Amino acid sequence: MVKGLYIMNQDTFDIVYPEQVRKGIEAISDIYRPPMTNQQIQQDISILKEVEVIFSGWGGPKLDQALLDAAPNLKAFFYAAGSLKNIVTEATWNRNLLMTNAVRANAIPVAEFTLSQILFCLKNGWAYTRSIRKTKQFPQKPFNIPGAFGSTVGIVSLSTVGRIVCELLKPFDINIIGYDPYISDEEAKQLGVELCSLEETFKRSDVVSLHAPLLKETEGMITKEHFSVMPPNSSFINTSRGAIVREPEMIEVLQDRPDITAVLDVTFPEPPSQDSPLYQLENVVLTPHLAGSEGDECGRMGYYMLEEFKRYLNGEPLQWQVKKELFNILA
Repeated sequence: MVKGLYIMNQDTFDIVYPEQVRKGIEAISDIYRPPMTNQQIQQDISILKEVEVIFSGWGGPKLDQALLDAAPNLKAFFYAAGSLKNIVTEATWNRNLLMTNAVRANAIPVAEFTLSQILFCLKNGWAYTRSIRKTKQFPQKPFNIPGAFGSTVGIVSLSTVGRIVCELLKPFDINIIGYDPYISDEEAKQLGVELCSLEETFKRSDVVSLHAPLLKETEGMITKEHFSVMPPNSSFINTSRGAIVREPEMIEVLQDRPDITAVLDVTFPEPPSQDSPLYQLENVVLTPHLAGSEGDECGRMGYYMLEEFKRYLNGEPLQWQVKKELFNILA
C-alpha cells in the first residue's frame, strides 16, 4: 500500500479529516504514523524517508528543498485547505510534485453565504433592520426595493467562488454583470455574465460582490471612486480579502452615503482596530470571517482530498490539481 502521513495543525485535524474520511483514506493507504504537526516533523525529519503521499491542511509543511530532500519518495501532496501560497516553493515545482487542494470545497460555503446576502440585500433587508431598531416602527408598504426580479448583481472576479455564485444565481431572474480581466467573453457567456469595466460594475449594480484574490495587482483595487458611483440604496459584499479595498476611502463614502450598505466578512486589519469607524457605522454589517469553511463544513475539504486520492491511485487525472502556469493568479 502507498505510505502516507497526515501533517497539519492538530486543533483542526478532526474537523478537516473527520472519522469517516480518515477511515476511507486509511482503507487504501498505509498511514504509518499518528497525525503530526509541522513542528513535530521538523524535530525528526527522518520520518519523511518512506512517505509517498502527504495529507495536509491548515498549518501544513512548507515544501522546500530541505523537506523534499528528506522525502525522496514523496509523489503527491493533498492539501485540504485553500491557498498553497505559503506551502509551495520553487523546489516544489522542480520536483514535479503532484499537488491538489480543496479550493473548490472551501469556495462552496463562501458562495452560499454570498447568495444569502445578495438576496437579503436586494430586499433592502439590512436597511430595514437598522430602521426598525432606530424608529421602533415598521415602514409603510409598498416597499421600494429592487428584489431579485430584474435586478443587477455585479461580480468582481470570476474566480472559483465567483463562478459558483453565478451558478447559484441562475434560478433567479437576475442580470449578472462582472469584471475579470483573466477570462474570455466566451467563458463569461457560458456563466451568464456580461463582462464590463470595474467602474461600470459598481455603477450599474444593485449589489456588488467581491471575489478577487489578494495579489500585488489587486491590493487596493477598490477605491473611493467605485463606491461613489454606486446606485442609491445599493449594497457591497466582501467575502474576499480586506486589503483589496482601500478601507479609509470606503469608510469616507459610507459616512457620506448612509443609503449604501456594506456587508464585510473580511477587513484589513482583521479584526478592525478598536477605534475603527466600521464598528459605529450603521450601514456596515461586520461578520467574523465567517463565510469560509467552519465547523462541520470543514469535513468537505477532507472528503475532496479522499476523492482525489482515489483518482490518484486509479491513475486518473486529478480534478483539483494545482499547476504552475496558473499558480500566480490564484488566491
